[in-house]
Amino acid sequence: MRKIWLVFKREYFTRVRTRGFILSTVGLPLLSVGIFAGALAMASRKADQPLKVSILDNLGGLAPQIVLSFREKLPDGKPALQLVREWERPPSAPAVREELTRQVRDGQLDVFLEGILTGQDALLHTRNTNDYQAARAINRAVTSAVIERRLSDRGIRLDNLSAVMRGVDLTLVKVTQTGESEDNGQSALVQVSIVMILYITLLVYGVMTMRSVLEEKTTRTVEILASSIKPTHLLAGKILGVAGVGLTQYLIWGLTAGLVSTYGAAVGSAFGPGAAAPDFHLPAAFVVYPLIYFLAGYFLYASVYAALGSMVSSEEDLQHVQMPVTLVLVGCFVLFPIVQRTPNSPLAVALTMFPFSSPVLMVCRIMVQTPPFWQIALSLAICMATTVGVIQVSARIYRVGILMYGKRPSVVELLKWLRYT
Repeated sequence: MRKIWLVFKREYFTRVRTRGFILSTVGLPLLSVGIFAGALAMASRKADQPLKVSILDNLGGLAPQIVLSFREKLPDGKPALQLVREWERPPSAPAVREELTRQVRDGQLDVFLEGILTGQDALLHTRNTNDYQAARAINRAVTSAVIERRLSDRGIRLDNLSAVMRGVDLTLVKVTQTGESEDNGQSALVQVSIVMILYITLLVYGVMTMRSVLEEKTTRTVEILASSIKPTHLLAGKILGVAGVGLTQYLIWGLTAGLVSTYGAAVGSAFGPGAAAPDFHLPAAFVVYPLIYFLAGYFLYASVYAALGSMVSSEEDLQHVQMPVTLVLVGCFVLFPIVQRTPNSPLAVALTMFPFSSPVLMVCRIMVQTPPFWQIALSLAICMATTVGVIQVSARIYRVGILMYGKRPSVVELLKWLRYT
C-alpha cells in the first residue's frame, strides 16, 4: 500500500501543479460566469436607435396598423420602429423591390417587408438575419395587423385587438417525490451541463491516464519503476492519482457553481431590473449521483485506456487504438436526448444498464425523472462488476505491455499476454 500511495502522490501532485490543470479548473468557471453574465446583459439590452423599415403593401392600409401593433420601445420611451415609406399597390412592384433591396444593402434601411396578405408568407428583407428579437417583434406586429384586417373584412370590429388576441403563458411545474417546483428551463440547463461535464471529464481523464502510461513507456521510466514496484500496484496508483485530480477539479467547480447560483440574483440585477437569474435548487441526488457515477465510469474507462497505452509505443498507434473506446463515450453523449425525452422507455432503461453508457446516461435519467432505486443500484452493480473484470484484464495487459516495444500487438498476442502468469 505504501508504494501505491507513493505513485498516487506523484501522479496527483504532478498534475495539479501543471498549467493545464490550473487553466482548465479556473478558466472553465470564469468562462461559465462570463457567458452567464453576458447572456443576462444581452437579454436586458435594448436598442438605442429605431428600426428603419419600408413596407411594400400590395393590399393597402396595413402599414399604419403594423406600426401601431409594434409594442417595443426605446429606452427614452419612443417607438422602436420607424416607418420610412409605405408602398401601396405600386404599379411596378419589381422595380420598387429592387430599389428597397438597394437601400437595405446601402444601410439606408434596416429592413423592408413585402408579400403581406397576398396568399403567401410575408418576406422580411434584412442584412442581419441573426437579430431574432427584432424579427419576432415585427412578426407579432404583422400578425396582429393582418388578423385585424381579416376580421374587419368580415364585419367584425374590435377596439382593442391586442387584448383579445393576448395569449396565455404556460408555466411548467415539475412534480417530484418531495413536492412541486416551477421550471423555467433551469432543469434542462442543469441536465445538459452535468452530462456535458461527465462526458468531458471521463474522456479527458481517461486519455490522461493513457498518455501517462505511454509517456513513461517511451521514456523508459517504467523500466526503472517496474524494478521496484509491482506493475499492478503501479497501475492502481496511477489510476487513483488521476482520479484524485478529477475529484479536486469537481470540488472546485461545485463550489464555484454554488457561489454563482447563490449570488446569481444579485448579478442579474446588476445588469438591469429586467434581467433575472434562473432559480436553481439542486437536490442532494443531483450532486451525489454524478460523483458516484464519475468514479464508477472513470475507473472503468481509465483501466481500458491504461491497457491501450501499454499496448503501443508511439502516438500514431495510440490514435488508432483509442478510437473505438472514444466512440463509445461519444455515443453516450449522442444518445443523451433519447433518455432526456423518454426516460422510462425500454431503450432508455437498457442504455442506463449498459456499463459503458450508464455513467453518463443514468445520471441524466435520475435528473429527468428519478427511476426506482433498485434500477439505480442494479446499474451501479453492473458497472462495478464490469469494472472489476476490466481492471483484471487491463492489469494483465499492462503488466506485459509496459515492457513491450515495437509494433502494435495483434489479437492473438494479446490473448497470449492474458495467459502469462
